[in-house]
Amino acid sequence: MKIPALLTILILPLSLLAARPTNAQAAAPTFPIRAAFYYPWFPETWGPVSNRYTHYTPTLGYYNSSDAATIDDHIARMEYAGINVGIASWWGQGSKTDQRISLLLAEAHSRNFYWTLYYEPALSSTQVALDLTYIATHYGSDPNFLHVNGKPVLFIYTRAVKSCTDVATWETANAGQFYLDPQVFAGYRLCSVQPASWHQYAPTSAEDKQTGYSFSISPGFWLATDAAPRLVRDPSRWRLNVQDMVASGAPWQLVTTFNEWGEGTAVEDAVQWQSPSQYGVYLDELSSNGHGLRAAAQSSAPPLPVRTSASQSSSAPPDIRFLAGEPASSSASASVTPQSSPTASTEAFTSVRLAIQSALMHRAWRVLPR
Repeated sequence: MKIPALLTILILPLSLLAARPTNAQAAAPTFPIRAAFYYPWFPETWGPVSNRYTHYTPTLGYYNSSDAATIDDHIARMEYAGINVGIASWWGQGSKTDQRISLLLAEAHSRNFYWTLYYEPALSSTQVALDLTYIATHYGSDPNFLHVNGKPVLFIYTRAVKSCTDVATWETANAGQFYLDPQVFAGYRLCSVQPASWHQYAPTSAEDKQTGYSFSISPGFWLATDAAPRLVRDPSRWRLNVQDMVASGAPWQLVTTFNEWGEGTAVEDAVQWQSPSQYGVYLDELSSNGHGLRAAAQSSAPPLPVRTSASQSSSAPPDIRFLAGEPASSSASASVTPQSSPTASTEAFTSVRLAIQSALMHRAWRVLPR
């Protein structure tokens, strides 16, 4: 009979669509990896309503990092920009940032997106060993926690690694469990003990190259307490920075930052740099690898499905990130209406699927014997 063959033809596209890999099934990203430094510390660092701790206004409003819709929106925006890894600031066990890591990972489970941590506490050999065990136990086995060479990845901020001796302390405590990526310091290449990789966190520099390891770019730097920027924002310069990062071929291609609003380094969309795509000019350039607005050639802006409003909050003035200690939390709130998410439309996907089925059914029916 020919009917089974027809059913096979009709069912096959559905099975292929159903088998689209989830993040639990998808392979981890391979080099070069584009990653962005990410800060899940809001509302703690927004400051009071009357004096926000930033010179800019995010288009999502002054959001809460504990809101799932906000995290989903952020992941979608990073994916649009070709960013497939978020490096989440982590201030220790039980901290506010720690409490939100599970949410970040959960929201990535339906996407080909990964997270790792940026270890921020000051160095303590005893605490490092405890923290490595904690991170491995609580997050390291999650399918969306980034692994390289079979090992969970951990970035380390300068507060916790300032010398070759500090690197040796980390590697001893690590015992080969993690892929460690510390921030560079003077003479780091001369250390007798070398970690898996190195990076620089230099948001006041438009570009930074650590040959063989990483290439970092920053859109600007305007600390909330500064009267003027230390690195002025310039979309034309940013376009060249993106091109340089891509051309570098560096294993780690780092964006400083996605949403560090207090230092004014965010590439997340803001009222001050909106674009027709609704993602903002900085994400647009990342999306096109520095070749202009990707959406410009489209007949209309990408569809933005309606999302549940993210909860909005405010807080007491925060500590800036380079001071010891995680920003203090607060439960005060303010009402700001967020924009919708750039996540791809489910309806569009369903429409394409049905069109494929219809075409295949028509074709299959024509070849059946009359």
